[in-house]
Amino acid sequence: MDLILTNTATGQKERVYADDGKTLRFYCCGPTVYGPAHIGNFRTFTIQDVFRRTAETLGLKTMHVRNLTDFDDKTIRRSQEEKKSLITFTDYWKNKFHRDCEALNNLPPHIEPSALAHIPEQIDLIQGLMDKGLAYQAGDKSVYFRISAYESYGKLSGLKIEDRKENADGRLNADDEYAKEDFSDFALWKAWKPEDGPNKWDSPWGPGRPGWHVECSAMSMKYLGESYDLHSGGVDLLFPHHENEIAQSEGCTGKQFVRHWFHLAHLMVDGAKMSKSLGNLYTLEEIEAKGFTAEELRYVLISGHYRQSLNFTLDSLGAAKSALTKLRKFKSLLEKHAKNDGEEEGEFGVFGPAMEAMADDLNVAKALGQLFTIVARLEKNPEKICSATAENFSKTIYALGLKLEEPKNQSEEELVPVEIQQLAEARWQAKLNKDWAEADVLRSKITEAGWTIKDSKDGFEILKS
Repeated sequence: MDLILTNTATGQKERVYADDGKTLRFYCCGPTVYGPAHIGNFRTFTIQDVFRRTAETLGLKTMHVRNLTDFDDKTIRRSQEEKKSLITFTDYWKNKFHRDCEALNNLPPHIEPSALAHIPEQIDLIQGLMDKGLAYQAGDKSVYFRISAYESYGKLSGLKIEDRKENADGRLNADDEYAKEDFSDFALWKAWKPEDGPNKWDSPWGPGRPGWHVECSAMSMKYLGESYDLHSGGVDLLFPHHENEIAQSEGCTGKQFVRHWFHLAHLMVDGAKMSKSLGNLYTLEEIEAKGFTAEELRYVLISGHYRQSLNFTLDSLGAAKSALTKLRKFKSLLEKHAKNDGEEEGEFGVFGPAMEAMADDLNVAKALGQLFTIVARLEKNPEKICSATAENFSKTIYALGLKLEEPKNQSEEELVPVEIQQLAEARWQAKLNKDWAEADVLRSKITEAGWTIKDSKDGFEILKS
């Protein structure tokens, strides 16, 4: 069974495959670690996880690379405001992101490079563009990509250079605050400014730092090669970020950068765009504080087609709770009958229709519909269940990334308030920074509020005293 996925570059459904015949190499744009990731971010990361799981379930070996943006205008500005070093500040949010990913059962990438750790590679890429005349240093000492010298610019998005003037993304020139030859050129190297504080690095063009777009090109090509199989990100990154990636990568190497582009649509909340002003920009922590589980959130986030905006509501979490309860009940039924001998026809047996839907443009909504139809049929005819049925069910559930573990009894464990969770996160970061005095102060505050911290090697658990 082949995995078919819409290629943004062509607008057509195409087979996903490993060009080298061995490993499917793909890159996902990761988070900027300056605050907690919200559920819109996690829709993207979780569907990318379903893509990887589905590819692996269908027999493809994968190499998954996802970056961490740990320096840019936002991280530098906020670390300065909090009077913390850039590394201390971003490490805190990086660790928080990892814990949220684990709670949502997202597989860790095989390689997770940070922008900060790969500045030499970014400088090399910029120098290559300078040597080819595709980049220039302006009077302010910053370096820019000369879009007018790259004829293929816009081939992914279909936007022309003049369209950049009308782009309403808000991120178009958010990192290009310096002088340049043409408004459409984008920053490759940003010259140091006093407000950047100690955050500067040496380069052939003077002190400063790489522009935001450079890191993904430099790091993906380092780990996946100058040409690789697939690149993914939210649709908001299509232009200008991914367009700029293509221009600087192909401009430097002269080779096709990526063969298949996989973009995911926005998440809406109660029919509106997420925003702080509307109070609908939820984090996983806030969802859990409302009495729902990470698995219920995962179920909702993957349930709509990735190319269509998904409208998230709290009612949808209730529906997810009911759906997961049904699947757990069926899992228990399977365990009772899994010892029965028997075989099933087809690659995934009775669950073949569900996996066929997953393989056809990652149609999770259709796959879930097929799954529940099959489950209902088998519940009425449990004598048809055998060990192969249980195995094929497990494969399908793995592709969806569901654990189907029994949720903790809320009567036995009270929900942790958001403010206590935040204190615990801050205490954990203080411990990582070996700031024992601060850690003790935070522990005391948590204790006074009626909660206890139980530490482990890799994290902590919050218990009611």
